[in-house]
Amino acid sequence: MPEAGSQGKKVRIYFDGQPLDVPHDVSVASAMLMSGVRTFRSTPVSGSARAPYCMMGVCFECLVEIDGRPSRQSCLTQVRDGMVIQRQEGASGLNMQSAEN
Repeated sequence: MPEAGSQGKKVRIYFDGQPLDVPHDVSVASAMLMSGVRTFRSTPVSGSARAPYCMMGVCFECLVEIDGRPSRQSCLTQVRDGMVIQRQEGASGLNMQSAEN
């Protein structure tokens, strides 16, 4: 039986440089899980692999970099064509220039 949302229009996203054709109406976390991605980030202290847990924005286990912006909750972000997603390794850096504005 097909996954919910898997029929119909697809968009292309890029995860760690690899193109993925995914349903247009799902979250980034859902799209990546449907595509076989099992590790979204690593923890800053131990480097342990992490992936979505709650799928509703409470646990922050699904953090990834989206279009150059770190620490985006992939479960709360809908995919869009051309989106570039990177696995987040450890703590994200603080952009002091944007923090000062």
